[in-house]
Amino acid sequence: MQRLQILKDTFFGLSAVQQQQLLIGSAVAAGGIMAYIVYKRKKPRTIPFGDGWWGVGEKTLSEDQKIYPFQVETSDKEIEDLYERIDRTRYADPLEDGRFHYGFNSTYLKKVVSYWRHEFDWKKQVAVLNKYPHFKTKIEGLDVHFIHVRPPHRENQKVLPIMIVHGWPGSFYEFYKILPLLTQSRDGVVFEVICPSIPGYGFSEASHKKGFNSLAAARIFLKLMERLGFSQFYLQGGDWGSLITTNMAQMKPQCVKGLHLNMCMSNRGFKVLLSLLIGPYLPFLVGLSREDVRRLFPFFEKNVFEMLRESGYFHIQATKPDTAGCGVNDSPVGLAAWILEKFSSWADLKNRDLEDGGLERKFSLDDLLTNVMIYWTTGSITSSMRFYKENLGSNLNNRVDFKTEIFVPTGFAAFPNELMHCPKSWAQIRYRNIQSYTFMPRGGHFAAFEEPQLLADDLFNFVKKVEKS
Repeated sequence: MQRLQILKDTFFGLSAVQQQQLLIGSAVAAGGIMAYIVYKRKKPRTIPFGDGWWGVGEKTLSEDQKIYPFQVETSDKEIEDLYERIDRTRYADPLEDGRFHYGFNSTYLKKVVSYWRHEFDWKKQVAVLNKYPHFKTKIEGLDVHFIHVRPPHRENQKVLPIMIVHGWPGSFYEFYKILPLLTQSRDGVVFEVICPSIPGYGFSEASHKKGFNSLAAARIFLKLMERLGFSQFYLQGGDWGSLITTNMAQMKPQCVKGLHLNMCMSNRGFKVLLSLLIGPYLPFLVGLSREDVRRLFPFFEKNVFEMLRESGYFHIQATKPDTAGCGVNDSPVGLAAWILEKFSSWADLKNRDLEDGGLERKFSLDDLLTNVMIYWTTGSITSSMRFYKENLGSNLNNRVDFKTEIFVPTGFAAFPNELMHCPKSWAQIRYRNIQSYTFMPRGGHFAAFEEPQLLADDLFNFVKKVEKS
């Protein structure tokens, strides 16, 4: 009775226009429920594993399956070439009061580049990169790079293997601050971490053939875990890493003990539409919390107009990556601007109002430039951008993975400054076994890079729940 009274009071407290919208939404809801009942079909629980060959030429009869140690290296010649290119940079003058609303502000860019040219020590950062063991192995014709970090041996601790996967424009280096936290025992639980580079990113060889998408990356990473001797393991990912690890859980759910994500791409459909119609007025009726409402609405401003402002790169990389790649693969300053602008706005959209883009609020220039140098020294920016075209060249909603639900235990860390918020009720449309969903207190898109302690805490809490169940 109390809830009915709340509904009554809320309805009659709305304006005439809002009441009309709510009534229309209710009518849509009723029709949608009937359609859902009539047309609901049993969906498959897995997607095909398949096979592939992405190397040069025809597929070989056999493939070297050995795992080889690898070290990041540099040379005086490589650094001299970088300096020569930096010294020849031609800058454009920024607009007065442009800040970061037009992209990377060239006044601040000059300061970053000056630090890069005169203070940043690449040889020192190479030593930092080599702090953890690196390896390469050949899978489907490609040299796949990964780091493999084992925890210190201790009695009475449970060692759980986990693969963590980066996205764009990140790299395996994003995880260097969280690795010590994951490999330190907590209540008798500790992780053995495998962190690969997506093929075409950094030190992983790029595909020589068209069509290398998240499904191909997922299959290669499953083969990597099998080659390392892991029959069951956990997964964690954000950005492209969230899609790749989700695909891994769809291909071989029997191998995935748990899937933890800090970015979620939910299906759009009737339930989401209903949430948008009713959510601002009666959120509890459509499974939204007050925090969901705060993060979601006004919907068009936060999820449509903001995305249009921030997705120019997305359309370029999903259509003509090689054209844009010509410029940023040749100019180190152009590359830095292209990449580092994302670490500004994706950490917090409010950073666009700042002259320096707020870059050094969450990151050090050494860390940011190390990530840039991974792309620069490997010449991998163009191949990394192609990943957008390979995944978005056709309608994602028609792909088998987007039509297939995920049944492995799943945890979500919802960071407040992530580009698009996905409520738990939306995530449940695809992820059918959500064990934990956490509204994180701070942080943006690059969770492990920005807030390693928060992400590690949430990951441990999720895994403990799964292990106890």
